[in-house]
Amino acid sequence: MIAETHHFTVSGIKVEVLRKDIKNLHLGVYPPNGRVRVAAPLVVSDEAVRLAVIDKLGWIRRQKAKFAEQPRQSQREMVNGESHFFLGQRYRLRVHEQDAPARVAIRGVASLDLFVRPGTSAEQREAILLRWHREQLKALIPPLLEKWQPILGVQVADWGVKKMKTKWGSCNPASRRLWFNLELAKKPMLCLEYIVVHELVHLLERHHNDRFAGLIEAHVPQWRQYREMLKKAPLGHEEWEY
Repeated sequence: MIAETHHFTVSGIKVEVLRKDIKNLHLGVYPPNGRVRVAAPLVVSDEAVRLAVIDKLGWIRRQKAKFAEQPRQSQREMVNGESHFFLGQRYRLRVHEQDAPARVAIRGVASLDLFVRPGTSAEQREAILLRWHREQLKALIPPLLEKWQPILGVQVADWGVKKMKTKWGSCNPASRRLWFNLELAKKPMLCLEYIVVHELVHLLERHHNDRFAGLIEAHVPQWRQYREMLKKAPLGHEEWEY
């Protein structure tokens, strides 16, 4: 249960403190701009939280620097030659105007063909491409769930895909419902599989504690590599808010 959320500043760095009914303090730095958040047990004092942040200032600054250096896509104009990603691969967009229903197709190893009706706006073209990404992701996830649910001994009640601002995925253990970030369609397949396993493990352990880490390590020993791949992949143009 969340008790309160407040902020303080340490050495010019704004820190969000989220009070929760948990046992251990968790400090994280999140995309796209290096937001710093501490999930703190209800019994830990503000001064103890502040000292924990001070102790990790070097690490926090390094993480914020990584996000600042991470490549970002420019605003999408949806024109010929523009770079777009699918499953970690960069493709050059080729726009074809025709009097037929819109569709998307990959041609060869480097071209992403977007077929649209004449006069389709950039916003409409982007919506068509995002719809295609959603369709592809919805086709890729079921085989991964079928693979990992029996391995982990869990069963999902429902899952979905949506645009998410701060997470690659989420899990509600009570309802056994999973959500996956639409942006995962642009990331390498190994990263998608890691996120699927990550969220399934939350059905066994709600919190990011030692037990959770042990379960991830046992089933996806290369998880740190995949997490780094997600961190280093180009960020979308969209301005994330919290």
